[in-house]
Amino acid sequence: MDDRDELHDLRQRAHDAGIQGSSKMTEKQLRDALKKTGKGAEPMVAKQEAKGYL
Repeated sequence: MDDRDELHDLRQRAHDAGIQGSSKMTEKQLRDALKKTGKGAEPMVAKQEAKGYL
């Protein structure tokens, strides 16, 4: 899988997890947000924390 496919997969997983606006997030931010939602965080809180807003 090349980098584009991996990033697309991360964005799809973020979308499936309820994280809106994932197309504007970096790979690291996506990974962080998905990790947080996997531990039970609300999707938008996980996104904000991953982007450094909280």
